[in-house]
Amino acid sequence: MKNIYIMLSIFFITLSWCIINPNEKFTCFLEIVPAIIGLLILAFTFNKFRFTNFTYFLILIHCIILFIGGHYTYAEVPLFDYIRNVFHQSRNNYDKVGHFAQGFIPAMIIRELFIRKKVINNKSFFNFIIVCICLAISAAYEWIEWGVSLVTAEEGDAFLGTQGYIWDTQSDMLFATIGAITALIMFAKIQDKQIQKL
Repeated sequence: MKNIYIMLSIFFITLSWCIINPNEKFTCFLEIVPAIIGLLILAFTFNKFRFTNFTYFLILIHCIILFIGGHYTYAEVPLFDYIRNVFHQSRNNYDKVGHFAQGFIPAMIIRELFIRKKVINNKSFFNFIIVCICLAISAAYEWIEWGVSLVTAEEGDAFLGTQGYIWDTQSDMLFATIGAITALIMFAKIQDKQIQKL
C-alpha cells in the first residue's frame, strides 16, 4: 500500500502543476480528463481488482505524459522544441511520445487483465489481440480529437496538434502500435513475475 500512496502523491503533485497557468486552458482540460477518469475507475475497482505495482507505475507514467502535454500543449513542450532545433526536425514531436505510451501502457493493462481473468485460453492469439485492442483505442482517440476539432474549431487545434503534418493521424496510430508491441516484447516477463507475487 505504501507504493500506492507514493504514486497517488506523485499523481496529484503533477496534476496540480499541470493546471497552474497552462498554455491553453481548454487543451489542458481535455488532456487531464482521461487521467482523472482513469483514477476514478481504478479507485472504484481497487477492492475488487488490484493491478500489480508495476502496472500502476506504468499508468502513472502515462498520466504524467498527459499532464505535461496538457500544461504546455503537445506542440509546445520545451524539451521537444530543443530537440526539434538540435536535430532540425520540422515539428515538436512530443505527441509521438504520448501516442507511443497510448499503445505501451494499455498493452500492459490489457495483458494483466487477460492473464488474471483468464480471458483468452489460446496463447497463440494472445499478443495479436492485445495489439489490435491497443490500435482500436488509438483509432478511437483519433476520432475524439477529430470530433473536438470539428466542434470547437480553433480552440481544438492545440488538442489536435497536427502542426501542419498531413499524416499525423496515421503516424499517431503507428506509434501506438509500435508502443504496444514494444511493451509486450520488453516487459512481459517482468509483469509475469509481478503477477506471480500476488
